[in-house]
Amino acid sequence: MEISQLGEFGLIRHLTDDLKIKNDSTRLGVGDDCAVMHYPDKEVLVTTDMLMEGVHFDLTYIDMQHLGYKSAMVNISDIFAMNGTPRQMVVSLAVSKRFKVEDLEQFYTGLRYACDKWGVDIVGGDTTSSLTGLAISITCIGEANASDVVYRSGAKDTDLICVTGDLGAAYMGLQLLEREKSVYYQQVDEARKAGNKAALEQLAHFQPDFAGKEYLIQRQIMPEARGDIIALLREHGIRPTSMMDISDGLSSELLHICERSGCGCRVFEKNIPIDYQTAVMAEELNMNVTTCALNGGEDYELLFTVSIGDYDKVDKLEGVRLIGHITDASLDKMLVARDGSEFKLQAQGWNPLKQQ
Repeated sequence: MEISQLGEFGLIRHLTDDLKIKNDSTRLGVGDDCAVMHYPDKEVLVTTDMLMEGVHFDLTYIDMQHLGYKSAMVNISDIFAMNGTPRQMVVSLAVSKRFKVEDLEQFYTGLRYACDKWGVDIVGGDTTSSLTGLAISITCIGEANASDVVYRSGAKDTDLICVTGDLGAAYMGLQLLEREKSVYYQQVDEARKAGNKAALEQLAHFQPDFAGKEYLIQRQIMPEARGDIIALLREHGIRPTSMMDISDGLSSELLHICERSGCGCRVFEKNIPIDYQTAVMAEELNMNVTTCALNGGEDYELLFTVSIGDYDKVDKLEGVRLIGHITDASLDKMLVARDGSEFKLQAQGWNPLKQQ
């Protein structure tokens, strides 16, 4: 169905008419000039992400449903990174003429799946046309008690540095997808130059080989916000002193914490958690796996610090790894290699404005 058949408001009704409100703080969702929310005695957390086709995602290898899911999760992750609870989401889309109503239905299917997973209400947004492809802007709103909010600026000397899950897998997934895309277009180009119509027809059903690397693909196109870890920390009475989610790479995020907290750090290479598939893929591509884990980005795991007094508690948590400690600022921000040598941490992760 052409989007023009529904028009802007018809499309909004089509995509949102059956949304059910899940949170008491949502007084009014989609359907008026503004959403209405009520937060007595709470801190309100607001985060916004803009995702641009060709910069943040490539529709060659991510479908609209997974894109919707990922778009929601990366915003929800920011709320968890402040030790908050996500409650509402506002979604704005700019779409070109090549998109149909069914494409946006798939996007909303993924979006709603992610929101339902964490009890988030979709309460509004905007739609408009685009001359350059698909643009997605999402704002997520959350809440937290004032005493529970965790900032980047709270790390102190002797605090322990922790990460959740494993690192580098999403980046390796991206490298794998880019490689298969390159192979596909190379074969198409060769078939066209040779005038081989049979080969072109066969390439219309091209299937990339991801056998044994499914985890890497999943980490790239379907990241998970770590609300489970936030719940685990609360259950064990652990309040991080600082926290961020890992969107641009471990090195970059750790340097942000150190800068805002006025401290240094020591991170031990041997303690950085890396999945087996990540290591195998890095070797296959002749890349240093530690560099991938430090700078890959898009893992959406949590990086946080805790008081050294919480060592016994945090050391027993499943899915959490101690990777180093905070130091005085005079000792700089260093990576301790497996052989004991030290290297200065550098922010080499994703920076879209440097790609221009």
